[in-house]
Amino acid sequence: MEWIQWFGEHFIGMFNAGGEQFMSLITGIVPTLVVLLTFTYALIKFIGEDRVTKAIRFTSKYALLRYTVMPILSILLLTNPMAYTFGRFVEERQKPAFFDSLVSFLHPVTALFPYANAGELFVYLGIANGLTQAGYSTSELAVRFFLVGIVVMLIRGMLTEQITKFLMRRM
Repeated sequence: MEWIQWFGEHFIGMFNAGGEQFMSLITGIVPTLVVLLTFTYALIKFIGEDRVTKAIRFTSKYALLRYTVMPILSILLLTNPMAYTFGRFVEERQKPAFFDSLVSFLHPVTALFPYANAGELFVYLGIANGLTQAGYSTSELAVRFFLVGIVVMLIRGMLTEQITKFLMRRM
């Protein structure tokens, strides 16, 4: 009989803990995410969708911009998973490389712009929590994580483009 009582207490306790976590998100990160998203969409409206589209098409012409600026813009403006729609601006043979560079930047972007990939925020927050407990600044981590992410997405984009070219020639 005691195990039934124990199970009942711990079962509801699990939901109580989930409720507490949910409330901490509602009063913590969620308002920040909403404000950042609102700012991003307002910026697009101020600049104009046509101008933003022209700028994106321009960046898709050059490999350096296609695998750095374009994925950053897509993640910051559209967030995950809508960021993948920027692939429509790239040629068919470049789509695998664009996708690879975009996917490799989804974690690093959360360090400075948590709204862009809020579902993966736990990765950065876990690392940042460890650094905070060790007495280090998380700001420095965020900037380094972001910059390394840019380098990694460029390398992966360029490498995947070459692999795609090789495989297309074989077919």
